[in-house]
Amino acid sequence: MERRRTRVGVSALAVAAFIGGWALASRGSDPTLLPGPAQTVRAAHELWQDGTLLPAIGISLRRIALGWILGCAIAVPLGLIAGISPVGRSVIDPFIHFFRFIPAIALTSLFILWFGIGESSKVYLVAYAAGFIVTVNTAAGAAAVPADKLSAARCVGASRIATLTTVTIPATVPHIFTGMRLALANAFLVIVAAEALATQSGLGYLIWNSRIYFRTDQIFVGILFLGALGFVADRLWKLVGRTLLRRFMFTAGTY
Repeated sequence: MERRRTRVGVSALAVAAFIGGWALASRGSDPTLLPGPAQTVRAAHELWQDGTLLPAIGISLRRIALGWILGCAIAVPLGLIAGISPVGRSVIDPFIHFFRFIPAIALTSLFILWFGIGESSKVYLVAYAAGFIVTVNTAAGAAAVPADKLSAARCVGASRIATLTTVTIPATVPHIFTGMRLALANAFLVIVAAEALATQSGLGYLIWNSRIYFRTDQIFVGILFLGALGFVADRLWKLVGRTLLRRFMFTAGTY
């Protein structure tokens, strides 16, 4: 407990030092180039008061959550197939290792053409960005299950399905968890690109639209809220790993 308090204290001091350095750097600077913390707080209050900020946060979080869940739901089965089946790996690998190097931002215009300017294009773009890293991590985890565990399950008469559900999947959960955590970061990264084009809502749109009016303080508000929301989402996912998935998380010290 004492160690945890020390870590929290050090983190708080680091954040305070960052804010202090930011305030010093912004003194004497053009506020359209580098607004200070106080100006950014005022801009956040202004956006909150006029009813812009809260809906933008809610819309972006919904798109991120839906895209992340959809991408993971598709990626985990694909990763398991690639990890446990040589034939499946041969079929899936070329596509996974080709498309995962194509950034989601490069496909933004295509997704809008294919799926329209509504919610679908944004959700699918986030799912695309999130899916590949989960697939790769899941496949690596499934392929790394010790052969003696699989042999032991077969020796006691376990079928392939039983071996998959009682040995392979539980042993792969830490890798799936890590892949989903990394994919969550990708989802936050791509939402700005997804909302910058052909939409008039969300934090990405707020950032993109504010540049037109040289409201750098509002750009800072959008950026800071994206970072803060991502931080909270990451902590919540770690909490899931420590509680609901604790019995599977045999690898210690998740950062």
